[in-house]
Amino acid sequence: MAPATAVRESPSDTRPMTQSPSAYERAGVNEGLAEIALRRVVHQLSRTKRDPGLENGYFASVIEFAGTGLALCTDGVGSKALVAQMMNKYDTIGIDCVAMNVNDLICVGATPISMLDYIAVEVPNPEILEAIAEGLRVGADQANVSIPGGEISQLGDMIRSHGDRNGFDLVGMAVGSVGLDKIVIGADIVDGDVVVGLRSNGVHCNGLTLARKALFGSGAFSVHDTAPGLNRSVGEELLAPTHIYVPEALEVLDKVPSVKALVNITSDGILNLRRVRAKVGYVIDALPSAPRIFSLIQEHGGVSHAEMYSVFNMGVGFCFVVAPEDAGDVISIAESHGREASIIGRATTANPGTVSIPAYRLIGEGKAFGEVA
Repeated sequence: MAPATAVRESPSDTRPMTQSPSAYERAGVNEGLAEIALRRVVHQLSRTKRDPGLENGYFASVIEFAGTGLALCTDGVGSKALVAQMMNKYDTIGIDCVAMNVNDLICVGATPISMLDYIAVEVPNPEILEAIAEGLRVGADQANVSIPGGEISQLGDMIRSHGDRNGFDLVGMAVGSVGLDKIVIGADIVDGDVVVGLRSNGVHCNGLTLARKALFGSGAFSVHDTAPGLNRSVGEELLAPTHIYVPEALEVLDKVPSVKALVNITSDGILNLRRVRAKVGYVIDALPSAPRIFSLIQEHGGVSHAEMYSVFNMGVGFCFVVAPEDAGDVISIAESHGREASIIGRATTANPGTVSIPAYRLIGEGKAFGEVA
């Protein structure tokens, strides 16, 4: 799920052997190798025809089609599928698949239209597939898109489960439309523009490998256990479906004149702000309190603040960058759709390409935060 723009072009892609692996790497996710692989993939695919002016690797791609912009993206639910298997609950994971796609489409200013799904299964269990489809339907209704088709593939030799042959992987591909003169990529952000953050409802769909290893691999919890500060089981908390931010984002695009950027906070957390075109940095100094699940992951996984903010959304699921005078309108629109929203920081030209979180003395460059001495 890592964005192509996150790929570094320096020898620092490979971790020095003397440096201890991160908690994410110990959990089984090698981001350094993933970046090298992504760079090679992007090098090949950048030779194919694409719309000029929008760099490969933004939240969604845009090509010109019949005089307008056709926005395209693809994403999946990752190892959240394993949590669904552990819980034997499959009726919400389809919402995540829709969310991971449509929330990227709106980042270029596009109106989502339709999507397709691809489900790879260990065995084609009708009850499980129907439940997955139920979630896809609910997510499509929330995003106001159609799902006219898809594919089911039986891959028993490849897909392995945590239960009784109930393994699956779920991926989607979405399409939207945007006027070629309406594409939003953050090119005109200036010093002093503010970042309005919309609250997440938990982990969403990124960092689940680290979350599972921290909470379950440590033996601290089973999926059915409760924990202080949670109103449901740990498994239910992790399985909470990703918010779909389409309705409020489209209303903001329609009614707020100074929308400079829309940023989906997925893998790399708040560092996704760096993906905009403008050469600016960000000071994030008014973050809302993170949901309790994050402190449980940090405590039981021995994860630093720097890595938590590099991997997880930490309570902010989506951001708008706007002129200060329009922040109130964005917040009002978000709240009218039932979302909590607030100004969480501002853009600055002082340290372009960085994201700082003063509360934890963190400075982020590339894909990771580091602590300031």
